[in-house]
Order: sequence, then C-alpha cells, then structure tokens
Amino acid sequence: MGMFTVGHGISVFAESRPYEVTRHRHPAWKLVLPAGGHVSVGTDAGAGVLVPPGLEHGCGTSSGFVAVFLEPWRVPGAAHAVRPRRLDAARTRRLRDALGPQLDGAALRAELAVFAGPPTAVDARVRHAVLTCGRAARLDAVAADVGLSPARLRTLVRTEVGIPLGTLRQWERLRTAVGSLVQGGTDIAEAATAAGFADQAHLTRTVRRLAGRTPGSLRPGLLDPHATSGRRVDPDERRGP
Repeated sequence: MGMFTVGHGISVFAESRPYEVTRHRHPAWKLVLPAGGHVSVGTDAGAGVLVPPGLEHGCGTSSGFVAVFLEPWRVPGAAHAVRPRRLDAARTRRLRDALGPQLDGAALRAELAVFAGPPTAVDARVRHAVLTCGRAARLDAVAADVGLSPARLRTLVRTEVGIPLGTLRQWERLRTAVGSLVQGGTDIAEAATAAGFADQAHLTRTVRRLAGRTPGSLRPGLLDPHATSGRRVDPDERRGP
C-alpha cells in the first residue's frame, strides 16, 4: 500500500486488501474506489463513494481500493453536505481509469467534475492559507502573509469552506506524517516531529480523529500473515491496552 501526494491538496492512498477504519471526521472530500468490490459507509454500500468533509463516519471495503482525498472546495457544497454519495460501478471505474497508474490528479479532477460539478470558487487568500498552514509554526504568520488578522482569516476560512483553519493545518501535517510512515524508514516519533506535531501521542490522536486509524497501521509490512481478511495488525494492538 502507499500514499502519494499529487500536486497541492490531493493525496492518493491505496490498500491491496480489504480494510475497515473506525469512525472519524476528515476535513477533505474523500473518494473511495474499490477494485471490483464494494465500500460501506454506515448502512450504505456501493461500488464507490464520495464522502464530504466534516462527516463523521466509519468505512470498510470488500476488496483492495484507492482512496483519494481532495481539497474541501473541490466539490460544490462542502459546507452543507451531510451525506455521502454512492457511486455506481461504471462511475467508479471511470474515476479509477482517470487516475490511472501514473496518479493523474488533473484527469481525476476533470472526471469528478463531470458528475459532481466544478470546484467552488474560493477567495485566493483562503486557498493560500489552507495550502501553506501545515508548514507554518503559527497561524499568525499565515494571516500576515495574506494581509488579514488571525481572527479575520479564521472566520473567512470557516465561512468559505466550512472547516476550521486549525483542523486544516492538522490535516496538512497529517498528510506529511503519513507520507513518511507509508514510505518506511521513519519511526512514528520521528514522523510526528518532522511534520510539526508536539509528540507521538499528538500524532496518534490526530490520525485516529481524522483518519480512523493509528500511525502503526500505516507502516509497510504490517499485514498479519494468518489473517484472511487482509486486516493489518497494528503494533499498538500487539502491545495491548
């Protein structure tokens, strides 16, 4: 499995086997595109699904899958969406084909716009703030970059995309940390520090809250060789409570 960043604001995460995540709430649009199986979100199931930002949900697949996370303004109505959209098999296949083996973010966005509509227009200051806040030590500095007070910037971001700027900053840092873990060669504490988290515990809490997993489950080579479901064995679970 792997996670790959494709340009600003889009991440692609893949599992080669079925997987289930616990309830969580991510600040991005999420496309789940199984490879021939189905995906379940709550009591709903379909060939694929588009989950809006801010929706608390659990999610599971019956096969390997690709999950694509996109900017909150990528699909219209992020601030007001309250339910996931089920995708039929044909739409799911077209989206997977658009992404392709080269992870073509532009082609995927174009195919997504065919049925979901064009991206929502957002203030350029909001876009800049969202895409740079993960690297900033303080949000005050991000506000200064766009010529706004911190309070005004927070209000503008919340109004335009429906997600607090602080949550979006955690998401950007999480993307960085998960990328390090998936690629291997970095332990969890190192990944947490490099991405801007206070410590390993802070990263763990954030991954659980925003992705429904633990950092350990994202590291390569953790499949239980005795499992038939393809469920990953988390080092935290091996240690017990």
